[in-house]
Amino acid sequence: MNETLKTLMTRRSCKKFKPDQIKNEELDYILKAGMNAPTGRGLQSPIIVVIQDKNLINKIAKLNSKIMGVDVDPFYGAPTLIIVFADKNIGTYIEDGSLVLGNLMNSAYSLGVGSCWIHRAKEEFQTSEGKELLKNWGIDDNYVGIGHCVLGYPAEEYKIPAPRKKDYIRFIK
Repeated sequence: MNETLKTLMTRRSCKKFKPDQIKNEELDYILKAGMNAPTGRGLQSPIIVVIQDKNLINKIAKLNSKIMGVDVDPFYGAPTLIIVFADKNIGTYIEDGSLVLGNLMNSAYSLGVGSCWIHRAKEEFQTSEGKELLKNWGIDDNYVGIGHCVLGYPAEEYKIPAPRKKDYIRFIK
């Protein structure tokens, strides 16, 4: 089995991070992998926003936890937050953004960086606070939040994966 297949079969979500910021070189590779995700008709509908400012991450975390209706850190203390947006006017925007998130997580794991996809980006940036952030970042309202990818060094071992369900694959002849 080659390294790519090993990564794809062993990557797991990280839900407990060390406070140390990831290295810039690792972040650059992770972002390049995200940028090289396939997109419908090659239109590259997504944009990637990287946040490493703890105060801003906490502000967005509060928006996210409010949507969930709980008072927890939905980003698990990760020192880097990546938000993937995509242009809703492109028919494959959800798929495009999802593939970017997949590439971000798989490339992070291959470098020893933990990651996790966190939902509710769409709802966060539909709030008045979220819309204000987008405006400040120069992102127009054609862009929809697809998801967050939190990054950091794992603070604990990954959990053993559950067995794959029996009927996951069905061959039709």
